[in-house]
Amino acid sequence: MFRKNIIGITLLISSVLWAQNDTSSPYSLYGLGVENKTSFGGFTAMGNSGLAQTTKLQINNFNPANLANIPLGTFLYEVGVNGTYTTIKTEDLSQTTNNFNFSHLVIAFPVVKNWGMSIGLVPYSKVGYDIDIENSIEGTLETYNTSFNGSGGLNKFYWGNGFKLKNNLSIGVELVGLFGSVNQEQWILLGDSSTYLNDKNVYFSFGVNAGIQYSLNNLLGLKTTLGATVDLPTVLRTAEASVGTVSNVIISSEFNQNAEDFDLPLKIGVGLSSQINKNLMVNVDYRKNYWAKTNQLDNSSSYKDQSIYGIGFEFKPSSNLTNYLSNIKYRVGANYDSGYLSISDKNINNYSFSLGVGLPTSKNSFSSTININYSYGREGTTSKGLIQENFHKLSLNLSLVGKWFQKVKIF
Repeated sequence: MFRKNIIGITLLISSVLWAQNDTSSPYSLYGLGVENKTSFGGFTAMGNSGLAQTTKLQINNFNPANLANIPLGTFLYEVGVNGTYTTIKTEDLSQTTNNFNFSHLVIAFPVVKNWGMSIGLVPYSKVGYDIDIENSIEGTLETYNTSFNGSGGLNKFYWGNGFKLKNNLSIGVELVGLFGSVNQEQWILLGDSSTYLNDKNVYFSFGVNAGIQYSLNNLLGLKTTLGATVDLPTVLRTAEASVGTVSNVIISSEFNQNAEDFDLPLKIGVGLSSQINKNLMVNVDYRKNYWAKTNQLDNSSSYKDQSIYGIGFEFKPSSNLTNYLSNIKYRVGANYDSGYLSISDKNINNYSFSLGVGLPTSKNSFSSTININYSYGREGTTSKGLIQENFHKLSLNLSLVGKWFQKVKIF
């Protein structure tokens, strides 16, 4: 009964938060918006690293090959939320924003021995900005105001499968569907006259990702796993609808089903995860996203190849199931992202430091876990008239473990 109540509550929470998913970043003006960087389980607290980490009771969103490790008769369910407090500043001004977001809703289970499957819904990108600009009318002392407002974003639905080929070798494949819309509104106010422009782009695509994990004993510790992933390039099909009005009178309305498509790049990743001893695990990841090869065009920015580095540590005091405190997992990590946007010849990079705990709900080895993660980071710069964002993020993930097809014993 308790487990059913927990699942019901998390479903209700996730449905409400899905509708409230938002962001307040000026950099979401570009491209598809700000990428969702919140990971599953405790991976966020480990610097968003874990591409090679093998887990049995935690869904690894970095590598579908790990799905092959889910034990028979086990059902995994996870839901996550996060809250972010951000300070946005230029060289002269600053302001603060607060956002509360749904981060993911996923399930995973074994199909047969050595074959695991996962289905999930995750925000892929978020758009949310509100910009006011005062402009001068050439040759006069008068001014007019222009306001830009953006909203929307893309969602990712995936179906992943992992297969264990040997005791130490697993492969995985993931089919991905991206869908969503980005809406931009623009108001130009001049005296008693107003001009309103609304532009909405709807996106849709399919993609394929793949991964591999290979484990070795007694290499850098008790067990060391090497991992690699590849996300094949894909094209987001785009439809555009626009409406223009002057003083509330519609002067133009257009729908273009064959608008310019948006290219997503080839992405590769390699990682290493080592169980140093019974208490300490270390992850190291590197990812490369080839944005420059997509040839995206933008009047005010350009796309650069993106490099992402992550490192994380997980410490568990003891494996003694009789002591609850000894089974809490403590995590810490760091992440650096070179960024894929260059504005005014400055790369919009970011870094973050994170820590967290994994709290088991019982002393059982198949216990569900409450993961609490905190991150502090910075994105952008105040030089060359740009904007810097300093953020504090707190995320909560519920990793629930259920049992399937258990026989009832009658005494």
